[in-house]
Amino acid sequence: MENRIKEQQWLFSDRTSCHDWWPNQYRLLLSGLAYVLMERLRSGYLRGTRYARAQVTTLRTRLLKIGAVITRNTRRIRIMMSSTYPDQELFQKIAAKLAPG
Repeated sequence: MENRIKEQQWLFSDRTSCHDWWPNQYRLLLSGLAYVLMERLRSGYLRGTRYARAQVTTLRTRLLKIGAVITRNTRRIRIMMSSTYPDQELFQKIAAKLAPG
């Protein structure tokens, strides 16, 4: 349980620096929702990969926090990643599963 609480803190739930209660509560709510989304990503979409049991910080830094160029036109959105990005295929598979339609 302690590790799960630490994972919540890695999603910036401990940044409650506002003097008012409501903004701090809202930040904590968003952090909780981010944790639920990361847990769903890990348990559902990453099953059978090397990230199936990875911590939230690992998922953030290796799958989500990547450099890319995004271009958009009327029909499609293109994501151009570096050719040296090691998890490019996994990212594409997850993006294809999450894409509507």
